Amino acid sequence: MQHLPIARYRFTAHALQPLTLPDYAGSLLRGQFGAALRKLACMTRQPTCPGCPLRQTCPYSRIFEAPAPPKGAHGLQDFSQIPNPYVIEPPAPGARLLQPEEELVFHTVLVGHAIDQLALVIVAWQRALAGGLTKARAPVHLDKVEWIDQAAQPHPVWQADHPTVADHPATLPWPTPGAAQPTSLALTLHTPLRLQHQGRPLGVGELTARALIAAVARRAALLLEFHARLSGWGDAARNIAHLGSQLDEERDMRWFDWTRYSGRQQQEMTLGGVMGRWTLLGDADTLARIAPWLWLGQWLHVGKNATMGLGGYALRVMPPDEECNAADVGESAHAG
Repeated sequence: MQHLPIARYRFTAHALQPLTLPDYAGSLLRGQFGAALRKLACMTRQPTCPGCPLRQTCPYSRIFEAPAPPKGAHGLQDFSQIPNPYVIEPPAPGARLLQPEEELVFHTVLVGHAIDQLALVIVAWQRALAGGLTKARAPVHLDKVEWIDQAAQPHPVWQADHPTVADHPATLPWPTPGAAQPTSLALTLHTPLRLQHQGRPLGVGELTARALIAAVARRAALLLEFHARLSGWGDAARNIAHLGSQLDEERDMRWFDWTRYSGRQQQEMTLGGVMGRWTLLGDADTLARIAPWLWLGQWLHVGKNATMGLGGYALRVMPPDEECNAADVGESAHAG
């Protein structure tokens, strides 16, 4: 079984002052994390990354603003941008007030070389939280970090009173394609899914299984090829995408809007996406080939703004299969 360099970490902190979390905290957390990471890692102190002579090797740009490879560097096509090798999974949607000493729990998924920078990532989070969240700058203290394995079991990695990163596998076993013989694949979309076509998000009635599977497979392939230097994933992704057109579907989904403040644009922005249940039906062989990719997407998320936790889902394979079933991995990992 192949083991992929993908790792999910649970961050547990506590509020030092009353903290009002917005409806969706992913944008808030990503902004604070990026600012803290840049302060720690940037050596040239240039105002922007483009044009910096250290951009290709700087930990900040490689994690948070991944530069596209030079033209001709990829054998199949040129890329104007590639996905960043991290995903921030915030608390479940819903505004809430945290009182002093109340816990704030969220997750961060790292891919490839970003895992090697885990110590830097933890310090960046520590400083981002200590500097205060929201416009009130309410400080938060980071207490511990745990690695969450594929069975959603936590393993201690770092503690505030012992700030040394412990050894841990930091890998995810890739299920053998075709090992399962499922009758359906049920996705529970627990954060808004924004699949886009020509710059416009697709509504509930416009989403297709083919679009979903193509997006999941392409995102996984780009992350593994560019950030983990694993070859062949692009070809595999192209070979799997067309299978979505062979499936039937059952849906219980709705559109969910939320508002976030954009520091870059200095204004509030309304974004939205699809949430709910989406069940894919078809012959067992086709579902068995698709299942590992959708299983992997539980860690990587899919669609627009995946780095701030959008496009998160939990997969249930029916009937359960010992190799491929991850029925509660996504949900239990977010339960905190």
